[in-house]
Amino acid sequence: MTVTPRLPRVRASELTGRGWLNTGGVDLTLSGLRGKIVLLDFWTFCCINCLHVLDELRELEAQYRDVLVVIGVHSPKFVHEADPVALAAAVDRYEVHHPVLDDPNLTTWSAYTARAWPTLVVIDPEGYVVAQMAGEGHKNNVALLLRDLVAEHEAKGTLHRGDGPYVPPAPTSTTLRFPAKAITLPDGRLLVADAGHHSLAELEADGETLVRRIGSGRRGLLDGDAATAQFSEPNGLALVPDELRAAVGYDVLVADTVNHALRGVRLSDGAVTTVAGTGEQYMVGAADNVAARDGDESQADRSGLRYDGPALDVRLSSPWDVVWSPAASAFVVAMAGNHTLWAFDPVTGRITHLAGTMNEGLVDGPADEAWFAQTSGLAVDQDGRVWLADSEVSALRSLDLPGTPAAGDATQPVVGTSAGAGLFDFGHRDGPADQALLQHPLGVAVLPDGSIAIADTYNGAVRRHVPGRAADGSPAGPGEVTTLATGLAEPSDIVVLTEGDGVQLLVVESAAHRLTRVPLPATLAGQILDAGAHRTQRPVTDLAPGAVRLDVVFTPAAGQKYDDRYGPSTRLQVSSTPPELLLDGAGDDVPLERVLRLNPDVAEGVLHVTAHAASCDADPAIEYPACHLNAQDWGVPVRITAGAADVLTLPLHG
Repeated sequence: MTVTPRLPRVRASELTGRGWLNTGGVDLTLSGLRGKIVLLDFWTFCCINCLHVLDELRELEAQYRDVLVVIGVHSPKFVHEADPVALAAAVDRYEVHHPVLDDPNLTTWSAYTARAWPTLVVIDPEGYVVAQMAGEGHKNNVALLLRDLVAEHEAKGTLHRGDGPYVPPAPTSTTLRFPAKAITLPDGRLLVADAGHHSLAELEADGETLVRRIGSGRRGLLDGDAATAQFSEPNGLALVPDELRAAVGYDVLVADTVNHALRGVRLSDGAVTTVAGTGEQYMVGAADNVAARDGDESQADRSGLRYDGPALDVRLSSPWDVVWSPAASAFVVAMAGNHTLWAFDPVTGRITHLAGTMNEGLVDGPADEAWFAQTSGLAVDQDGRVWLADSEVSALRSLDLPGTPAAGDATQPVVGTSAGAGLFDFGHRDGPADQALLQHPLGVAVLPDGSIAIADTYNGAVRRHVPGRAADGSPAGPGEVTTLATGLAEPSDIVVLTEGDGVQLLVVESAAHRLTRVPLPATLAGQILDAGAHRTQRPVTDLAPGAVRLDVVFTPAAGQKYDDRYGPSTRLQVSSTPPELLLDGAGDDVPLERVLRLNPDVAEGVLHVTAHAASCDADPAIEYPACHLNAQDWGVPVRITAGAADVLTLPLHG
């Protein structure tokens, strides 16, 4: 029997936090779980990679239900995520069917030296840590490890089969359950992406009366009529332009997020059809993201960065929102799962990579150099500019397409930022837009005067951005951000309603399971608020000044080898905040280890590390080997301290 490589035998630290969910009020201990394989999933509910891991674990939890105990250790990034009520709602929203430890002070996170969301730690039935891995895409590796651990400990007599400690919460019943997005239909009714019910809800114009439901309510990917079709946490909705509906055969495009698909819905009878995606997740850099058809393979770039081809042959990654762009003559798709924007042409049925490098962060400029961070909301203004709620950098950003007024002479799309500071800076601060702060916004809408309403989700607020203008009306200056409404429960989208001279906002209050009307003054003016700035607090790593070896540990799972069929199988990118922290070692290269030179004159900062490693089945007899890509971004806060460690080890897989 081949055994998956293990870490040295280290006794697992006890699980310490504020409290437990999904245990029926019982506090769990590792000693009480002796005899079970325990998998700790360090997560935070804002993080799309963490949500991917929840989906990856569902099958393993079912397969090993009598020997495996998965425990979610919730170690929050944002202030809002440290609210126990918000955490309980998230555990319900994402159907987390295992115990969750509330770790708001990152106590257990620190005990296990976690450095990234998500991080998985496997503990054997005797209470020893046997593996730690960061990032998503480890389902195959974990499955092999579980197989080996079951065999080993069953033979030793140290494996105890039986039920685990999970206790489901009491069920609740509401018309909507964690609604995500909404649009106004041509007849004045509303269509809501009812994510928690895995369906679409058509409501009367009052926003409360249910007319019909499209989708069976069961999680799945199934086309068919309104009663039998299945979705999985649908989010974005957009109407197909009138002139195209007859040609494409549907009226509404749906971002079916967890199915990694786009679905078309015909309003006359509620019929649902998959129009983009294969139902499998697009993994950055994986060699099997596209399935060439009818000689179309020449269009594919197997590195995973670009593709222009039949939409049903391309794997998507958590599409979160969609909006029609007249300038692009296509739907713009916010591909939250890999931090990119794509364009989907419903007439030709082709999908095209539009912007983003698939690195997570806040970098403006030409589309092929820009970095996004889990873009979750889209809107198009009167000039054709695409506005973006870029949630993980808490930013309002924009995409100017060639041919639109703001693009000028640009020949490719250009990305800009109006408000937002980066991955770890957030808050609730109004004023000049370049100093304003948001907290994980999920939705945007264009107001009648051209200003932008923002669903500032984790601040429970609706904010307004007025772009700066010169006297002649041309763009100038940063503009201003104000607050239109507060006290909302995780607003995730906004529908603008105009009645005569008045304007109302219909806010999707996701955590309150409802749509809420917010009337606006005729001037659309908002308040100037300053509730302070925040920075994500994580344990600081002390490193010595001068030469420091960075070592990203990756070992292919048993039966696999590095996959170099389409070029190098690994990639390591390093940068820092501030840039002066790194005197040497920044940049992009192949090896997963590198010598950095840290500036002794910079007291502290953050090292930004991105690593990719691809592996495939090693057996040459396998005609179509299964391939897997492991990828992770780390932001490691460091403090320069004389005499401290001169090695930084990050486990991509171990």
